[in-house]
Amino acid sequence: MPAYHSSFNEYPDTRLVGNLAILPIKTKFRGPAPVADPNDADIIDETLDLFRANSLFRNFEIKGPADRLLIILILFVSDCLAKIGSARTTPNQIEANKMLNTLAVDNFPIPGDATFPLNAHYAPPPVEQMLVSTIAILMRIRDGISVLTLSTEYLRGYLTQVRQELAARLVEKLYADGTGKPSKWWMSFQKRRFMNRSLGTQ
Repeated sequence: MPAYHSSFNEYPDTRLVGNLAILPIKTKFRGPAPVADPNDADIIDETLDLFRANSLFRNFEIKGPADRLLIILILFVSDCLAKIGSARTTPNQIEANKMLNTLAVDNFPIPGDATFPLNAHYAPPPVEQMLVSTIAILMRIRDGISVLTLSTEYLRGYLTQVRQELAARLVEKLYADGTGKPSKWWMSFQKRRFMNRSLGTQ
């Protein structure tokens, strides 16, 4: 049985940074992500739906730019579960929210960074991608900051925002039964490593 791929690989007019899809999400967290229709499923819903099934696979054929985002997000879910599982005492929902939001915004490697574990499958943010949609970015260009830096900052901001939203929705699922403890079913996947990889952020 093959691993599941992202249904957003064929999403029309997808913005790319390198070869990574920048997909819209439903979120209240601030950041540069495009806004998704609140009535539609987004890449975060898809990540949570596919996480447990895809975690069983060590091999994954990338079929589109959305698959690259899916990989990063599935690996981040693994890091989140490992973070909760390594706590000295089992965190309640409020503690888990704080813990995972901190993890989401902590410094982490992105495609192109020397420590990013999947650089062989990802293109770094290229110089020609001028993401200049705000006055602040235009001012930075005026002040001599390179376009490469701007693309990298945009990608890091986007991934940070997506990680925050994913962490928040994951916590909702983990504590959905009302017991105040994380779901044993979800936590049983904390040592599973999709593609046998880790982002190493936990």
